[in-house]
This record gives sequence, structure tokens and C-alpha cells, in this order.
Amino acid sequence: MLSIYLGDMPEAIYHPPTYFDNTYEDEWITNELSVEMIADVDKSKVIGAHLIESPVLGPIPPQMLSGGVKTLMVLAFDESGKIFNAVGGDNCAKWILKIAEKKDLTINLRHIMNFGEEPFEAKILNTGETVHNMLELIRIAGTYV
Repeated sequence: MLSIYLGDMPEAIYHPPTYFDNTYEDEWITNELSVEMIADVDKSKVIGAHLIESPVLGPIPPQMLSGGVKTLMVLAFDESGKIFNAVGGDNCAKWILKIAEKKDLTINLRHIMNFGEEPFEAKILNTGETVHNMLELIRIAGTYV
């Protein structure tokens, strides 16, 4: 289940990409989910734990992946119990929903992320309400972000 806290959340990790750079493990990079997310969001191919082939940058280490992909991997694999600000573009939203299908996931959103036209379910921690689509999310989020 996806839970979202909208707006400023002091205890949340504000910049997950920096957290990723200092905590990721090699197996995060080569995990099948990561390989798919990196291909979709960054249009890049994982060659190995320390090498990604980017069509824009050429061969890069994991530290040069986009902030969105780094955030997705932290959301998927970090076991610390920390809450992370879901930085990244709308192209990350479907992956957040996919991660939340496999585990209870709480994120902080400081912007309105477009989760698409398909129905989804998310609990808004600010109000306790459960939303089922973007219209319901926007009606609540407008107050907080």
C-alpha cells in the first residue's frame, strides 16, 4: 500500500539521490527491477554493478544515474525505515506504484506527481483519506503542496 505525506515533512530525507550515493549496494543496480527502471526512466542499459551505458553520457557509474532512478532504488531496497521525498519526474510515478504493490511504502511528496489516468490507491497521511485517482489526489494535494 502506498502512503503519501504531502508538503514539508522535516523527518523525511529531502534529497534521496545523495542518500543513495552513500548507501547503495551493488546488488541494487543489477536487480531485475532496477534494470527495468534504469532502462525506462534513464533510457540506459545496466552492464554490471559498476557500469551503466547511457545514450547521452556514455559509460557511467551508478552515481551518475538520474535523481529519479536513484530515488526509486532507495524506495525499493532501503531497509532503514526512513521516509524519502519522492524526487523525480512523472515518469517515476508508475514505478512508485509498482514498488508499493510489493511492500508498504510511505513517501513524502512536495509536488503533485502525476500517477496517470488509471485508478490507483494511496492513503494521504495528512488527512487519513484514501484516494483512488488523480482527481481525488489533486483535490487534497492542492492544500499542502
